[in-house]
Amino acid sequence: MKRIDRQLLTSLSSLAASAPRLRAHHNLHPELDDPVQRLCIAMEPGTYVRPHRHADPATWEILLVLSGAVVLLVFDEAGQVTERTELSACGEVGAVEIPAHTWHAVASTQPGTVVFEVKQGPYRPIAEANYAPWSPAEGEAARKLAAWYSVARQGDAIPQL
Repeated sequence: MKRIDRQLLTSLSSLAASAPRLRAHHNLHPELDDPVQRLCIAMEPGTYVRPHRHADPATWEILLVLSGAVVLLVFDEAGQVTERTELSACGEVGAVEIPAHTWHAVASTQPGTVVFEVKQGPYRPIAEANYAPWSPAEGEAARKLAAWYSVARQGDAIPQL
């Protein structure tokens, strides 16, 4: 039996806090080609998750906050925020299912945040076509965009960076 316990969450958060991208993963699926991908992702505030979608291959994605909190932003084709959802291990909303083809990004809002993610496999790195063309790759502009996530509201357009 595989366990997700406080020790794992604490250890994973510590790894994320010292990682250059402020993230760390722990896979529960045994192989990258497993038909169901299940993993814990520790995310510290300031990490950048580039707006993306799961269109090729098309798959849904479930996010469940195990500790801490995140903001989930959903965008339209032009980069305008159509939905903003705050998810928290102790709050009103703790999990969401994101449909395939949906532009989205997540930002950690608390140190020690760990999200459990489930999606269809096999694992494939996100193809360039599945990254939002109006979003920057990693770098200085990305850091500014990551900071904007925490204050973005429904109706806001992605800023020019």
